[in-house]
Amino acid sequence: MATDRLTQIQDCLDQLALQFYASLRYLSTHHSTSSFSPPHPQNAQNQAPQNNPDPNSSSAHPPTNSLADIAPEQRPDTPTTFAAAQQELAHDLILKVKQIEELVGTLPGLERNEEVQRERLKELEQELKMMEEERKGAVGEREKWVGVLEGVISRVGR
Repeated sequence: MATDRLTQIQDCLDQLALQFYASLRYLSTHHSTSSFSPPHPQNAQNQAPQNNPDPNSSSAHPPTNSLADIAPEQRPDTPTTFAAAQQELAHDLILKVKQIEELVGTLPGLERNEEVQRERLKELEQELKMMEEERKGAVGEREKWVGVLEGVISRVGR
């Protein structure tokens, strides 16, 4: 199905947005996790130990960070795999941007000034008038032949 350039550009922009989203999602779910640095000594001294007798509190049951607890689609990749995936994602984004730039470059009017565009419009208007005259002539000829055929058909029908 043939589409105009603006529609192609819009489709490519939509695809680029999806690629950005997919890339960010992959990077945020497959990066290797690192632990936070321990608190600064002065902050640790200022904080009083908290005795929380509530067995339902979150500090009573610290969260586990085992890989078995993480869904397979969110497990971190190996550094080599992650780096290769980053390269591939970046390459795909660059290709899509280049495709969009090529489509934008084919749009009319970027290299022409206003006077050249006006001249081209006048040429196209003249061409359109000539084609309209040809169409009217063809319609007239068609009507003439329809009349001839109707006459032949009516004579044959007698």
